[in-house]
Amino acid sequence: MNRIFLTLLFFVSIISFTVGQSKRKPLKGKIICIDPGHGGTAATDSYRVGPGGEREEWVNLRVGLLLQKMLEKKGAKVVMTRVADVEVPLADRAKLAKDRKADLFVSIHHNATADSSVNFPIIYFHGNMSENVASVDFGKELAQALLKYLHKPQTPVSLVSDFTIFADAGASVLRNTYGMPALLAEASFFTNPSEEQRLKQPEHNQKEAIAYTEAIIAFFGKPVAPIVAKNSKVPVIPAFKVFQEAERMTPIAKRWRKDFEEGRVFMTKRDTALLRESYELFTRSARSFPDSWLAGQCHQNRAVLLRKLGKGLEAGQEDQRSREYYVPVLAIPAVR
Repeated sequence: MNRIFLTLLFFVSIISFTVGQSKRKPLKGKIICIDPGHGGTAATDSYRVGPGGEREEWVNLRVGLLLQKMLEKKGAKVVMTRVADVEVPLADRAKLAKDRKADLFVSIHHNATADSSVNFPIIYFHGNMSENVASVDFGKELAQALLKYLHKPQTPVSLVSDFTIFADAGASVLRNTYGMPALLAEASFFTNPSEEQRLKQPEHNQKEAIAYTEAIIAFFGKPVAPIVAKNSKVPVIPAFKVFQEAERMTPIAKRWRKDFEEGRVFMTKRDTALLRESYELFTRSARSFPDSWLAGQCHQNRAVLLRKLGKGLEAGQEDQRSREYYVPVLAIPAVR
């Protein structure tokens, strides 16, 4: 009897030790694929550059290389899609992550828009929130970390499906890595002049890499939720066409916030013509800035208006879009 008890005690001790080690070193043995977005297009791409000349792909690479070192110090095995300013096909980036059987895929980006006052994080997962739970969980951790290290208190943050910007198929690197936890994150906007200057500073790049590191540690410190087949729980949501890169830099796109505010005024009216006008304003706001923190509310308001206009089926689709594509994230005070 004592021998059986001692044997059981031994195995319990081994299990406890292993679990303890896992909690203390959650990244040990994990394979993490870091994808510094874009690269090698300075001569051909005039879009991904800030007002002071800093290019997005340069910032992405600096942060990615810093993150690589931090994660390796924590025991992770890091796979880089690029380590120099070179162009790498999107399909090759995803294939590398899958071939190396990565436990996590992280695509590092920075953003641009017509409204130069804008600066907040946008984090994309692929598909539907209720089906891609692991990626959404990681997105919540990353949202909090980016707010903590890079932004002012109460800065809004968007955690959204990639179908908000690429309505037909989502982002290539996320679509083609679906099944593993994966995010594409735009930590800030290089079209904001003050932020562009910060992005040039090594200390700022270091803070961003720390934010990613903390989020990854927090994510692997808990059980990883499942990712199920796309549209196994949620019917296909009709595509909502939105402005793409060049269109998002136009004067119309710059009205995204004004359109939202005007739409709210008109939606309280009873006149059918004004309700339709409100609907069009929310539609244009969502098309102009489909991944903003207001876009999810635009779709919710469109659903309300569609019901008032007697279009119940379309209203239900809008409800589903706002529920599956836009994840609420609470702001926290930043560390300065």
